[in-house]
Amino acid sequence: MQIPDNRREQSLKPRVEQSGSDSSLRAIAYSMDTLIPGLYLWMGSIRIRLGGSLPEENYPGTIHSPLGIALVLPGYHIYSTYQGSYDP
Repeated sequence: MQIPDNRREQSLKPRVEQSGSDSSLRAIAYSMDTLIPGLYLWMGSIRIRLGGSLPEENYPGTIHSPLGIALVLPGYHIYSTYQGSYDP
């Protein structure tokens, strides 16, 4: 199986991140904010996202807590230790 040339070129380009943002925490915040089912864990530099989704490019939110855990179940049920805001 070969990768088309245009996809190969895209995969070699560096991703541009917003300054001061953490893409893994943004993905967790986005997934929790949009109630996408998954298990999310963040403790300092350790970030685990089982399920969820990558954030939209213009999503400004992040998590303002050094540690926490969240479980989002189908049917819009969320259980989380995080009680803060996702807005910057």
